[in-house]
Amino acid sequence: HVQLVESGGGTVQPGGSLRLSCTAPGFAFNTCDMNWYRQVRGKKREWVSSISTDGSTNYADFVKGRFTISKDEPKDTVYLLMNSLQPEDTAMYSCKTNCMPLGGYWFLSDSGYWGQGTQVTVS
Repeated sequence: HVQLVESGGGTVQPGGSLRLSCTAPGFAFNTCDMNWYRQVRGKKREWVSSISTDGSTNYADFVKGRFTISKDEPKDTVYLLMNSLQPEDTAMYSCKTNCMPLGGYWFLSDSGYWGQGTQVTVS
């Protein structure tokens, strides 16, 4: 049973925009952080952005000024708005939290929990 679902990926031309969504039913925004990562096949996964329980955000240098992470708590969703996309942004984007789902609730976990990913292609 998938507990963390990404969506919003697709193919866009250079300079275009996409908004990714990461939906986690019953997510505990007051307990859990959420991160976005990306990975190109055959290359190392890299961290992109995070949003903490207090709403503070952080970004990797290569997306600063172009990407914006936000959350909509009533919708149990974290977004990643990606502007000025370039071919080097092409990757599988995944969200990851520092919590684990159990019995419909989310608890802090050392291992965390990943979504299945959504592909972004800039071409």
